[in-house]
Amino acid sequence: MKTISHWIGGKPVEGVSGNFGPVYNPATGAQEKQVAFASADEVDAAVRAAKEAFKTWGSSSLAKRTSVLFKYRELLDAHREEIAQLITAEHGKVHSDALGEVARGLEIVELACGIPEKLKGELSTQVSTRVDVAAIRQSLGVVAGITPFNFPAMVPMWMFPLAIACGNTFVLKPSEKVPSAAFKLAELAAEAGLPDGVLNVVNGDKVAVDAILEHPDIAAVSFVGSTPIARYIHTTGTANGKRVQALGGAKNHMLVLPDADLDLAADSAINAAYGSAGERCMAISVVVAVGETADPLIGKIKERADKLRIGPGDDPASEMGPLITKVHRDKVASYVTGAAAQGADVVIDGSGYTVEGYEDGHWMGVSLLDHVTPEMDAYRDEIFGPVLSVVRVETYDEAIALMNNSPWGNGTAIFTRDGGAARRFQMEVEAGMVGVNVPIPVPVGYHSFGGWKDSLFGDHHIYGNDGVHFYTRGKVVTTRWPDPSDGGINLGFPSHH
Repeated sequence: MKTISHWIGGKPVEGVSGNFGPVYNPATGAQEKQVAFASADEVDAAVRAAKEAFKTWGSSSLAKRTSVLFKYRELLDAHREEIAQLITAEHGKVHSDALGEVARGLEIVELACGIPEKLKGELSTQVSTRVDVAAIRQSLGVVAGITPFNFPAMVPMWMFPLAIACGNTFVLKPSEKVPSAAFKLAELAAEAGLPDGVLNVVNGDKVAVDAILEHPDIAAVSFVGSTPIARYIHTTGTANGKRVQALGGAKNHMLVLPDADLDLAADSAINAAYGSAGERCMAISVVVAVGETADPLIGKIKERADKLRIGPGDDPASEMGPLITKVHRDKVASYVTGAAAQGADVVIDGSGYTVEGYEDGHWMGVSLLDHVTPEMDAYRDEIFGPVLSVVRVETYDEAIALMNNSPWGNGTAIFTRDGGAARRFQMEVEAGMVGVNVPIPVPVGYHSFGGWKDSLFGDHHIYGNDGVHFYTRGKVVTTRWPDPSDGGINLGFPSHH
């Protein structure tokens, strides 16, 4: 059985802890690989390699960094099919979705290629006689990223390309469920000319995570995952003196007003709720239907959902693949049966779904729940699967109150033809990312991604300008070059003349 090892100091390094985790093919349910789990000592070896590499990388020229990044972008583009296949094999998502993930990650690599523009700094001349003040940004040192299973390539690329462009060195701990994509990203970075130790990958479980959070030589940690773990990462990391950005979970609402284009809204609900099998923090999991909108909208959603083709991700005919593990599949299915017991109408029940020839796969069909109320578990919890709930309200004001009462504030959307209503919504809704007739408002690379409330712990969103600021720290330099005619002693308080 193939073993996925670590990448430390510019080369593969076999795990020596003796601990391994299984890596499954979700479509078949079979374990096809195992991944080495790092001990605290192995994490320390990666940090030491990164610390040594920072001595030269941190002072390297912007031209040197960008030349490597441009080459890296070229190699990623050439290998996007291979990376997508690794994602599909371990995550289960369909190939087109995996390709889309790689493309979105490439956006941040392209942003990193333009880092000279982002690090120009500011200068004020003659703030006092012959005194100038410059504001500059400098790298932090060794930084780390802890990434989730649902985007094995994209989320790591949201972190390390920008971090290393800013002059830092990086230790990446990908999800142990999907380790191969991150390993491939490291291999290609080395091929692009990234010096040994600038990017390191250590696989593992909580032992590796805690070693990263407690290591005195790691200056900052980026995280994407569930809200409970994000809170833990932020609390533990900051307690150990680190800068932390921890992006948590979500319960994203899609508000549909009576004047909306219901065909567009139904298409968007299908795409946003069931794409990637609902295993994404930007999935729409709640449709809030105002007034008489609910019945026709649910009919259109059901009509489309019944036609979705579910199957192995490497089958071009498949539109949705399996869930990541059997345990997670069973948990998602429990919300459907639980919603029925709590009084919701199960319009479509996806539990118990199987695919012929792949009966042991982690399958879950799409589910649609109607008459869901805020007291139900299906509404209160982040399900992270292909389950869409419909909540009926009578007015816009009732809808906005419902949405803002949620503990999460990641992404949201409104569907309407009324520009005034859309503008009011984008100002009043308490969420970090808002779509107007756009169901999944993930920002492009040069804007930043992140939510509010329990969807973000820390002060910085990820990538974009916030990403640059997170991976650098500001310094202000005040300079005076005295004129040769200056002289004498003056013990008074300096004046601005």
